[in-house]
Amino acid sequence: QVQLVESGGALVQAGGSLRLSCAASGRTFGANTMGWFRQAPGKEREFVAAISRSGAGITHYADSVKGRFIISRDNAKNTVYLQMNSLKPEDTAVYYCAAALYWVPTTANEYRYWGQGTQVTVSS
Repeated sequence: QVQLVESGGALVQAGGSLRLSCAASGRTFGANTMGWFRQAPGKEREFVAAISRSGAGITHYADSVKGRFIISRDNAKNTVYLQMNSLKPEDTAVYYCAAALYWVPTTANEYRYWGQGTQVTVSS
């Protein structure tokens, strides 16, 4: 089992920045891919960003956040971060951290472990 706990969500004005954190514990060797997803009210959960655990840390981003969000990880701390810059009202959502065994970054069904989510609200 892998336990994931997100933090860092808040209310922020458009154009502002936030950094989300996701701390993993338990059998973290099963978390080769770490991803962030988000779900806005009335919408389906969507992929945001993912990073591989090994090597240089391959990353992948949704087009909607590319150039504004940066995913990174600290393997020693078993923590993944999502730096969110130039935030827009449409970024408002609950953000979830997830862990997968394989590198299938955008496929939510491949992520076995999920956190409880953290609310990000961007005001206009």
